[in-house]
Amino acid sequence: MKLQLNIQPLNSWISVKNEPLLISGPCSAETEEQLLSTAHLLAATGKVSVLRAGIWKPRTRPGEFEGIGSIGLEWLKRAKAETGLPTAVEVANAKHVEEALAAGVDILWIGARSTVNPFTVQEIADALQGVDIPVLVKNPVNPDLQLWIGALERINKAGITKLGAIHRGFSSFEKSAFRNEPMWEMAIQLKTLCPELPIINDPSHICGNRDLISYVAQKALDLDMQGLMIESHIDPSVAWTDAKQQVTPAALADIVNNFTLRKPESKNEDFTDKLADLRAQIDKIDDLVFQKLAERMGITQKIGEYKRDNGVTILQVNRWDEIMKKRTAFAKALKLDLNFTEKLLELIHGESIRKQTEIMNAGKAEEGIAAEAHAEAKA
Repeated sequence: MKLQLNIQPLNSWISVKNEPLLISGPCSAETEEQLLSTAHLLAATGKVSVLRAGIWKPRTRPGEFEGIGSIGLEWLKRAKAETGLPTAVEVANAKHVEEALAAGVDILWIGARSTVNPFTVQEIADALQGVDIPVLVKNPVNPDLQLWIGALERINKAGITKLGAIHRGFSSFEKSAFRNEPMWEMAIQLKTLCPELPIINDPSHICGNRDLISYVAQKALDLDMQGLMIESHIDPSVAWTDAKQQVTPAALADIVNNFTLRKPESKNEDFTDKLADLRAQIDKIDDLVFQKLAERMGITQKIGEYKRDNGVTILQVNRWDEIMKKRTAFAKALKLDLNFTEKLLELIHGESIRKQTEIMNAGKAEEGIAAEAHAEAKA
């Protein structure tokens, strides 16, 4: 089911200086000199369309730097006047919204820690009633697509039609090269549900270190995301927050200059014809795959009945280990990705367990219904 949002196209409310759309600036506004110097260098690159800066910083523990506060809005106002760059800040409550609007901030965004809390999002939405300003909503910290969608819906219902999403990755217990796992499939799902919704990627928070930013940013552009939010500081080595993930304005320009920009469609007829032919081949293969999956589930049902009739448990670990070893070895020989193969097998196995569980408990369910009916009749 498609997500119904009343929104305006991105290019109607953001003027892009140079592809791709780039929102950049320091993680935190620290001093007026730091913010203004960074802003001027970013503007000089000719790559940046919007200047961002953290004014209020939600921190995990008390005592850490929680942002310079309202005075930073005055610095942003001066940076805008001197560079011509529109400004963007994060807001986490109604007071932030009121102060940002009073200071003439051009774009607001809702952070991941706020998106996770519907009460917080609603408070922000209520403060935005009757206001015509672009709002970007970051994905929640945890991988919950419905929370992300719910936040977008709340802001949209407040009358905000200049609306977009920011994909900044998700918290995970698994250790990896990323600060926050990209989980690209979540952003793809959101885009599938609402194709007209602009999605901007935040490589800085996904990576947690500057070395991976160009890789993640390029992948986001290849997935047809509409822009990037990359943190930039005049001297990241002395940044008060998130020093490792910020880049200098010069480094940012180098990253952007090395992008390969692609379009979602081509007007080349030969390309279109060849693509249609290849997609037709995929359609035929997909039909065969689903037919074979249906056949497999039919056999699974028979196995479930046989186990039930012979008093055998559904899960048999040795058999599952055998399947995993054989299938992953075969998949490797076919040059299929191991992670993909394991996930696919787990999905199939999970459905097999579900079907066999239904078969095992079918009789008990019928007995339960009959017992309830008997009890009701006696009552």
